[in-house]
Amino acid sequence: MSATLYGLNNCDTCRKARRWLERFELPFTFVDYRADPADGETLKRWAAAAGGWEALVNKSSTTWRGLLPQRKQPGSDAEWVLLIREHPALVRRPVVELEDGSISFGFSDNGFKARFGQ
Repeated sequence: MSATLYGLNNCDTCRKARRWLERFELPFTFVDYRADPADGETLKRWAAAAGGWEALVNKSSTTWRGLLPQRKQPGSDAEWVLLIREHPALVRRPVVELEDGSISFGFSDNGFKARFGQ
């Protein structure tokens, strides 16, 4: 089953995930969402899969900590989309979408083994 891996080129966790997929020779496409930003509908789909906007955003990131307090409380989907499009590093990464439409977030060796049946 082919996967699309969304992340950032300079993200260590994304690089680890890519190397893992390559090592097991699993087909995937990598999308750097800083260079090719996700549209609003994609971000809403990710938020729904994560359990909401709050769960999609990595609040321990330096990007989140650097935001002004009023930016940390978006009041609508549109405001969340705008915030994430302005600061793509806020999304927990990598985001993995499989052909069947399932979505997962983050990388761990055991998590990927379970996800990809290795």
